[in-house]
Amino acid sequence: MIGKYVKSIIAPVLLLLFSFNFIITAQINTCRLNIGMNIAGISDYGSENPFVDLMKSCRKWLTSNSSYVGGGKNNWDTGIIDSIPPDGQGYPLELPYFVAGQETTQVVHTVWANTSSLQAGDYICLYDGDGDIVFNFDASNKSQSGNRIVVSVQPKNNIMQLVIKRSNRNNHVRNIRFLMPGTESTYLFQPYNPKWLQQLQPFKTIRFMDWGATNNSPNAHWSDRARRDNYTWSTENGAPYEEMIRLCNTLQADAWVNVPHLADSNYIRQMAILMRDSIDANLKIYVEYSNEIWNWMFNQTNYLNNTGNQNVAWPERIVPFIQRVMDIWTDVFQGQMHRLVRVVGGQHYWPDVSRRIALNMRAGSFDAFSPAAYIGFGDHGDSVITSLGASVTPQLVLQLARLEMDAHALPLLQELRKTICDVRSVRLVYYEGGQGLTPNPFGSLQPYNTALEDAQSLPEMYTLYNDWLARLRALSDNSLFMNFTFASPKNGRYGSWGALEYIGQNIDNAPKYRALIDNLCSASSAVTDKKNLAPTSILLEQNYPNPFNPTTVISYQISAISQLSLKVYDVLGRQVEILVSERQSEGSHLATFNANNLPSGVYFYRLQAGSFTQTKKLLLIK
Repeated sequence: MIGKYVKSIIAPVLLLLFSFNFIITAQINTCRLNIGMNIAGISDYGSENPFVDLMKSCRKWLTSNSSYVGGGKNNWDTGIIDSIPPDGQGYPLELPYFVAGQETTQVVHTVWANTSSLQAGDYICLYDGDGDIVFNFDASNKSQSGNRIVVSVQPKNNIMQLVIKRSNRNNHVRNIRFLMPGTESTYLFQPYNPKWLQQLQPFKTIRFMDWGATNNSPNAHWSDRARRDNYTWSTENGAPYEEMIRLCNTLQADAWVNVPHLADSNYIRQMAILMRDSIDANLKIYVEYSNEIWNWMFNQTNYLNNTGNQNVAWPERIVPFIQRVMDIWTDVFQGQMHRLVRVVGGQHYWPDVSRRIALNMRAGSFDAFSPAAYIGFGDHGDSVITSLGASVTPQLVLQLARLEMDAHALPLLQELRKTICDVRSVRLVYYEGGQGLTPNPFGSLQPYNTALEDAQSLPEMYTLYNDWLARLRALSDNSLFMNFTFASPKNGRYGSWGALEYIGQNIDNAPKYRALIDNLCSASSAVTDKKNLAPTSILLEQNYPNPFNPTTVISYQISAISQLSLKVYDVLGRQVEILVSERQSEGSHLATFNANNLPSGVYFYRLQAGSFTQTKKLLLIK
């Protein structure tokens, strides 16, 4: 039906393209340095909140007494969730439930421990079955009608709790959805937080290492993988591959996926088949075996060291594990190899290990070598900040990082390019990168922790990123830099990794994100020299969602203060809405178009600023 409708409007659309003076420019794929993004793992304490259904990011079930026991321990978590029988999606089949040895019958609860990243307002909780659900702390039951609860969320204590107080064993509580304000009618076909999607949209490769909970993953058999109907995706199994696929198809972004280190051959093959058959054919798929398999803090490194052939030296003994993944994916993608990029990871500051892995792979069996591209302190910087302690300033933090960038970080990458990429004729891509300014030892309380946090917001951080990206661009053609990571709060002990501190942050206050955006390759022009990219003067994004009903969001960026207008027209060229008509400051902006009073059909939105004019199409389907 939709296809028939769309065909009926093609003719007037084509006529309108000329009346709006469209300029059609072909994509030029000669960008020296593409920029992609690692997205954070799904968790209750994160600051990305990618899904409008918050249930998908809740903590795994905790257990507690069904009622207060005088003189008892009344532990927050009695730790006996494995003693309560669940259904296939992880919902308890009966509550309260008697477990021998406990103070009283047990119920389950879950939490979200970063409500400061959420907006205040009325959320909606929907569920199936017969039972009682109660919200506590920063969330409270406001009203209920049947299996629909209006929940008032007022961020204050940075935690909220959901408790299943009762669940009928003959019709147990299941399929809980906890929806952001205004998403009840759209969550099934618009599952993403619009602000999250809008700020992620510029990056055309997404790395799912943390979404897949790759580090220390227990997934060995295809049946172990995460399923879409699991009550939460914040477990050690990670997010479903189907969700990774849906996001890439939505954003039209390439996918970078990581195969769990325990995966058997069938798992590897089924994963490859799913990606091949489900991701849009115009998109590429980067495949990497596990993550940082040289890093001794992760289970995968120890597993490979202990399981690999003990008659072969480390790290050479891990090569067969990587080779098996590359060979299986190669077999699955026969005839479609242009869609596949086979990646072998390495260690930036450990070139000997990197060479001993990459150069022992079979020639022609991989397409790219991938170290990280972090800017840190190095030994010199660590010694300086340790000696100065509390007198370290944020400015000094960035000065030391810049010294390390040119003294060691860049020369080591140059060495890896010459000794691996040039020798094997493979691309140089970076699986992670950005500032990695952390204390020594990592995770420790130091008198300079605050300076590490404050450095993240300085204008000089923008310059540091800008200069680092310029160096990477000059180092190698057809490269890819995967920033780590998208959004996370500042933390002076464990690292302030996020390009954004939270979703929705104004990019004028986010110098790392702003530098990444300003260094994106233009879709209409190629970078053919080794100079730094100039910031895009004006960038008009495709609206999201599209098709839409009845609201959609339009984002655009300007690099200087401009008098601009953003207007919407119907297929006959008649103006139907003025969204913006004012002088605006440089930066990223959003406009919401509500077509509640308009009929279904094709519409166009046009951005004008001085002599610049650009028009894009929207499709309203009611």
